[in-house]
Amino acid sequence: MSGAEFVPLSLTPLLIGIFAAVACALPGNFLVLRRQALIGDAISHVVLPGIVVAFLVTGVVAAAPMLLGAAVAAVLSVVMIEAIRRLGGIEPGAAMGLTFTTLFATGVLLLEQSDTSGVHLDVEHALYGNLESLIWLEGIGWQSLGDASALAELPVELFRVAAALVGVCAFLWVFWRPLVLSTFDEGFARTLGLRTGSVGLALVIVAAVAAVAAFDAVGSIIVIAMFICPPAAARLMTNRLNIQLGWSVVFAVLSAVLGYVFAGFGPLWFGFDNAVSAAGMIATVSGVILGLAALFGPCRKRLGAPAV
Repeated sequence: MSGAEFVPLSLTPLLIGIFAAVACALPGNFLVLRRQALIGDAISHVVLPGIVVAFLVTGVVAAAPMLLGAAVAAVLSVVMIEAIRRLGGIEPGAAMGLTFTTLFATGVLLLEQSDTSGVHLDVEHALYGNLESLIWLEGIGWQSLGDASALAELPVELFRVAAALVGVCAFLWVFWRPLVLSTFDEGFARTLGLRTGSVGLALVIVAAVAAVAAFDAVGSIIVIAMFICPPAAARLMTNRLNIQLGWSVVFAVLSAVLGYVFAGFGPLWFGFDNAVSAAGMIATVSGVILGLAALFGPCRKRLGAPAV
């Protein structure tokens, strides 16, 4: 594929997929290590009612109200999970499952009963996004990367996901020490005066920001996969936390790139006429990578608390 074809048709969807995958994988490492991987799944579901309510209140699909709605929904889900767990006396996984399925179903019902025909906000987009449609019509070749007028026409989703990735990286940089301490030894962290509950809530909110930024472009399928698969695969490759984060980024990027390529060209290689969903294929590739790490990863038989 020449630059004249790749730049307008594939460059921005590929970058958006990569940015979304990495933005979700980074906080996913801490969710996996805290044995709260299902919270990532829950977040990817509960942002839907938050986004829909924000749209119904404002009447527009805009980043600020969507982020606010998703953050409120994420916090509400955490409160619901804790309330169900403590009042009902059931284990956390069941509380998470009940919460995110209920809230996601509520979001789907709100979508079906509201007029979202004029915007990219419906049940299909909620599941697998609209990654393939995020093309850059003004990009006529690699020279467009130096054209200010052409750059101004880049899909807004690219800037949204890129900003979320920068925010996630900044959060991990600033709060690295309290995150690590509260993740591996919560009791010791409390003796140092750290508010471990606030740190955990902040992690959930940051994960929600990443999820909602990626939600419109890639849908909930990729968000769910990226919160869990790259971090879990990275956990099987090393016992050092900083190296684990590096592996998770590598696996997230590989999933996005290979998934996007296989979605477009894989069916043609096997004689089929039509491409498949990029979101679904990216999630599938991430699952395959996790499977390979489970079979061949050097730490698959000696998992323990990783070194910092």
